[in-house]
Amino acid sequence: MSGPAPRVRFAPSPTGYFHVGSARTALFNWLVARQMGGTFVLRIEDTDAERNREEWLDGIITALDWLGMAPDEGPYRQSMRTARYDEAIDALWAAGHLYACGCTGDEVQARNAANGIKTPGYDNHCRDLGLGRGEGRALRFRTPDEGTVVVDDQVRGQVEFPCSAMDDFVVVKGSGAPLFALANVVDDIDMAITHIIRGEDLLPTTPKQILLWRALAATGWQVAMGGGPVGDLPVFAHLPMLVNEARKKLSKRKDPVAVELYRDQGYLPEPFVNYLGLLGWSPPDGNETFTMDHMVEAFALGDVNNSPAFFDVAKLTHMNGEYLRSLGSEAFIAAAQPWLHGDAVPWSEEAFDEAVFARMAPLVQERVAILSEVPGMVDFLFLDEAPMDEADWTKVLIADTEADAILQAAHDAYAGTTEWTAARLHEITLQVAETAGKKLGKAQAPIRVAITGRKVGPPLFEALEVLGKEKTLARLKSALDSVGVHQAEDRTESG
Repeated sequence: MSGPAPRVRFAPSPTGYFHVGSARTALFNWLVARQMGGTFVLRIEDTDAERNREEWLDGIITALDWLGMAPDEGPYRQSMRTARYDEAIDALWAAGHLYACGCTGDEVQARNAANGIKTPGYDNHCRDLGLGRGEGRALRFRTPDEGTVVVDDQVRGQVEFPCSAMDDFVVVKGSGAPLFALANVVDDIDMAITHIIRGEDLLPTTPKQILLWRALAATGWQVAMGGGPVGDLPVFAHLPMLVNEARKKLSKRKDPVAVELYRDQGYLPEPFVNYLGLLGWSPPDGNETFTMDHMVEAFALGDVNNSPAFFDVAKLTHMNGEYLRSLGSEAFIAAAQPWLHGDAVPWSEEAFDEAVFARMAPLVQERVAILSEVPGMVDFLFLDEAPMDEADWTKVLIADTEADAILQAAHDAYAGTTEWTAARLHEITLQVAETAGKKLGKAQAPIRVAITGRKVGPPLFEALEVLGKEKTLARLKSALDSVGVHQAEDRTESG
């Protein structure tokens, strides 16, 4: 890229959780700004008072901070700029670019039906009636009858929109409130935005915004920030849509699309941003693992693919797990801290032992993909009794009629050893398995469930070493007693 430092804007609406698609858009804007020492502007489109909520705005800001993309300017709020929009409306009206329209949607539809027009759209009924402003009338933009609006898009090439196929579109509601197209053009002009990088769903609005941009320029409109005439049109880039496994547009209701959800589940910002960067783009060297600095160096709008990008949660999770495993032990322990303390953990704060966790941490680190999985890997160390996964307990200990024999043999063998190490416990358990005529994995299963409460967890023998001999024997004895009770109940019911 060459030329003056770019000014880009990310302009979300605070009407819900921070969408992963919005995060990808923010990232690509941020990258363009960082490549040339430009400015990343946060603008909040909060004119829809009925749907906007302050907590959603807070969520946008905190999510951007978490992702490492704090804005250089803003947040600017459209709700604070209504006077400026009114000035633009007055200028366009005075120049004849707008006209008042009192038609309702039903009236337009009825006229189209009466005239045999099947394609929905406005029929320019009020264009030359000379209606005055006010009285609940909307204001429409007088679209040229001829010609073509060309969107020179960095991702999609030149996209042409014949004026003959465009309605005289509404830019101001009957209430006097400006609609999206006009408010955005005024904002982009006033904030000297040089690049508009956004989702492809907004491409159909772009020719309207180009017409409004040119119309404001023709009125002699003066830019608010610094004064002066309206500048050249910005560079446009419309990013590919994000789709789910069914290759359908991500649904806010059906798909996991909230950035906050991933943050709270224990995804880390570095791999999350890395994955966002792959949604429609990849570096020239083909390496899918990279840092933000590498992205800044390698990214180019012209390299963005215009095909839909699959938001693959499994791939994101795999990348997060790989990143966790690449951390040093101290860094992993530090990253896990928020998931080891607080009201959500099943143990008391007094029961947690940082030194015990540090011993187990390298083993846990190799087995978790997200940090919220950490407590389930170590909870058995800090609880008085083993946590119980009822399905695993039933399948492994109750349904297997040989489980109690394995537990008893393990209990007796462990009790007799004076060397409480993972290596020695492995040897003892192997002997128990051979005596029972089972493979080691089969013999381990009931022991693991008795100790940890689950079929899956950290390596068994290292877990036993950290838990200690006394607690291990107590857990095995408790499991034997429980199995015995169930067996007695079964005999009573069958008798």
